[in-house]
Amino acid sequence: MTRPTPPSRLPEGGRIDRTRTLRCTFDGMEFAGHPGDTLASALLANGRIEVGPSIYRDRPRGIVTADCTEPNALVQVLDGGPEPLVPATRLELYDGLQVASLSGIGWLSNAPDPTVYDKKYVHADVVVVGAGPAGIAAALAAGRSGARVVLVEQGRELGGSLLDGGERIDGRPAVEWISRAAREFVDLPEVRVLTRATTVGHYDHNYLLIAEHRGNRQRLWHVRAQRVVLATGAHERPMVFADNDRPGIMLASAVRSYIKRFAVLPGREAVVVTTSDSAYLAALDLAAAGARVRAVVDTRPEPPQRLVEQARSIGAQVFTGSAVVGTTGDRRVSSARIAEIDGAGLIAGTPVDVGCDLLAVCGGWSPAVHLFSQAGGAVRWDQLVAGFVPEQKPGLPKVIGAARGTYDLAGCLAQGLSAGAEAATESGFRIAAPPVPPVTGDRPVAQPRPLWLVPAETGDPARWTEHFVDLQRDATVADVWRAVGAGMRSVEHVKRYTTIGTGSDQGKTSAVNAIGVIADALLAESPGEVGTTTFRPPYSPVSFALLAGRDRGALHDPVRTTPMHSWHVAHGAEFENVGQWKRPWYYPRPGEDMAAAVRRECLAARTGVAMQDATTLGKIEIVGPDAPEFLNRIYTNAFAKLPVGKARYGVMCTADGMVFDDGVSMRLAEDRYLMSTTTGNAAAVLEWLEEWLQTEWPHLAVHCTSVTEQWATVAVVGPDSREVVARVAPDLDVSAEAFGFMEFRETALGNGIPARISRISFSGELAFEISVASWYGMAAWEAVHEAGRDFGITPYGTETMHVLRAEKGFVIVGQDTDGTVTPHDLGMDWVVSKRKDFIGKRSFGRPDTARTDRKQLVGLLPLDPAELLPEGAHLVEPGTPLEPPVPMLGHVTSSYRSAILDRTFAMALVRNGSQRIGEVLDVPLDGRSIQVEVTKPLFYDVEGARRDGR
Repeated sequence: MTRPTPPSRLPEGGRIDRTRTLRCTFDGMEFAGHPGDTLASALLANGRIEVGPSIYRDRPRGIVTADCTEPNALVQVLDGGPEPLVPATRLELYDGLQVASLSGIGWLSNAPDPTVYDKKYVHADVVVVGAGPAGIAAALAAGRSGARVVLVEQGRELGGSLLDGGERIDGRPAVEWISRAAREFVDLPEVRVLTRATTVGHYDHNYLLIAEHRGNRQRLWHVRAQRVVLATGAHERPMVFADNDRPGIMLASAVRSYIKRFAVLPGREAVVVTTSDSAYLAALDLAAAGARVRAVVDTRPEPPQRLVEQARSIGAQVFTGSAVVGTTGDRRVSSARIAEIDGAGLIAGTPVDVGCDLLAVCGGWSPAVHLFSQAGGAVRWDQLVAGFVPEQKPGLPKVIGAARGTYDLAGCLAQGLSAGAEAATESGFRIAAPPVPPVTGDRPVAQPRPLWLVPAETGDPARWTEHFVDLQRDATVADVWRAVGAGMRSVEHVKRYTTIGTGSDQGKTSAVNAIGVIADALLAESPGEVGTTTFRPPYSPVSFALLAGRDRGALHDPVRTTPMHSWHVAHGAEFENVGQWKRPWYYPRPGEDMAAAVRRECLAARTGVAMQDATTLGKIEIVGPDAPEFLNRIYTNAFAKLPVGKARYGVMCTADGMVFDDGVSMRLAEDRYLMSTTTGNAAAVLEWLEEWLQTEWPHLAVHCTSVTEQWATVAVVGPDSREVVARVAPDLDVSAEAFGFMEFRETALGNGIPARISRISFSGELAFEISVASWYGMAAWEAVHEAGRDFGITPYGTETMHVLRAEKGFVIVGQDTDGTVTPHDLGMDWVVSKRKDFIGKRSFGRPDTARTDRKQLVGLLPLDPAELLPEGAHLVEPGTPLEPPVPMLGHVTSSYRSAILDRTFAMALVRNGSQRIGEVLDVPLDGRSIQVEVTKPLFYDVEGARRDGR
């Protein structure tokens, strides 16, 4: 059975596949379309131009554009991957598509998203953004050089405006020239063409983000280019007149696109209003498609005579020096009120009504300079173009075609061929610009006459509430004047006061008009005096799902494991998440709970020998002739004179003097250090180092490289650790006399594995750390375990490590510190140099930082040695009433049961803590209090003799 042709679908033409019919639903009503349609073109083909009420004023709104600038037709996709605020003009039709109209607000769905989101990282010599005539020409010229070229086009086809016109290039219709170019791109091995792909961001050093949509597959391309050519075209502007928001008022270029690309006639009785030449083509296309063009209204008093004659030849009445000053209609425009406009921009005659169901509007063209501005480029107002155009400077992307205000086809081709050849040559692929092919059907462009604010028919200021500037935000001229009246002068301030340009379209159809209205209100000579708002990425909205790619669900936070992970699993380890790492927490034996396992592991480390997987500690190589000076500035203590072969504990502070991280750094060579960091802070420390090198000290010759995953480390701890290490590394003298604390040696293990062994202790016991290349990690671990078997060597986890370090008063950054703690607060004055400068030193002289009553690290011993204090518990003066607000003295940072001390103990940050040693404080808990004695934060081996095995 043959389905009837939709009422507004033309019987022939377009770039759709009429052999197949697709069904979709819009607000529960079913519509038909064809492959190649967008949702917007299918709706128009079925006679539906209204798409929903406006967000604040509930006014009926219709489809306005045919591209990504659409402010009204935003829909909620209900099937497949539910997605809100999708422009119907960019949503390609597919069978079964279900959508709902929106009034500017979408919603998120809990339904599973079947869409596949990917990321891809590539390097290119030349990236050309935009595949209109200028972009195609640029890609051809660059591609023929052999350079790696990426051509990015947001539409489903190449060609841009050429798809709507009747121009001829090189003696052939423009569409044939496009087809030949597409075939040549296929034959050029280093050229990649991305369609349905939007360049959403241009970042430093030609780093581009490109969002590619392929049905239920989306991909975010991360592209680093040597040279970028922007052929992003221009956006047609609406006009600001009374009741300019009725359904049936569309951009003239959109009308052409629906006729030429989709074989859709948006209206039967049309009026065309324009400030420039281009809309006359819309009038001719409407007439050719069977519409009656009632009038062509041109703001210019003397438009080109040839255009006037063409309009009259199709039966249109031509109004020059005039504008549409208002409209009528209920759910759709039914007439346009036309009046003469004098040189001052005021109504000069009696308005006349012309009936119409379609009003095609062209308020001028705004070069799409968004990506150029994101790249750091400046724009200036061009009076001839009547738009903001880029100021080309070295080091910035090359802008060509309509994006720089060139609207003739020959000029676009010439600029494209020249820019493509230049970009390829600068990338190392020398080539001369090809000759510009001859063009026919092109026309010279006359100067436009922008009319930023069409006056109201009455002098009543209330009438400005119907002059809409931003359709998506329901913002009017009255809103702009209210902002100016409140003292706003900056376009950025007016934007925020009125919300103009803050919608999902980011003001693509409203921003320049708003600037023009502001200029009128401020009596500025041109919009150039007002300036533009800031163009920020993304150019078009991007879903968070696409940004995440496959980094979601189980892959949202990657699980990192050490080379010894399978051994830990096989031996029953319970695991703790530390950052992204799975670290053994404790190793329970049958019948043991956590407390029993930790007690056993602690005793093994204190009385015999134990081993821990310390692979996860952050490791960063600091390399370069200025590495000693760099570490001197980063750490609070000195590292420049540290001898090669030795290690030193260091603390780094933020600029406000607060502890940021700590760790041991080894000097591998005169120009090379290996820095260790806390496990969870490794990435942050590397970013910190890079920030200072790139922003404050770029003159320092230093490179920082993360090598955390390149090394596996086994810590061997306890009085018997020396004997075990001697067995594992038989060629190494591990005696106290030959191998001192904070020294390291390069050696080979007994099984031939190259290793670096260091004398470092985070437990206070005699200890060694054996580091090998990560692929030898399991072999090294098993070798240590075997060598210590007859000593009863015991693997231990992070909980035991915490107990051991706390018994010695060693802090853990992030647990015993909270971003408000200085080294002095921790009782670590010895680690702060008084002779050299370092990050944060100046802050130590601030009165607040030097206060003696700051919170300071202390130890706590419960008077009942069996009471375990909860970490985070507050401390108060004895007898303090527990009615809020309770004056808190501090809080417990670490709390454990000690096997070697046979009691509980804790560490805390307490106000004026160093002066409270010996005092008794209360820890209130659920209606009772635990009394604790304040002590120094050192509970075991006060003399430190056990560190060297004595």
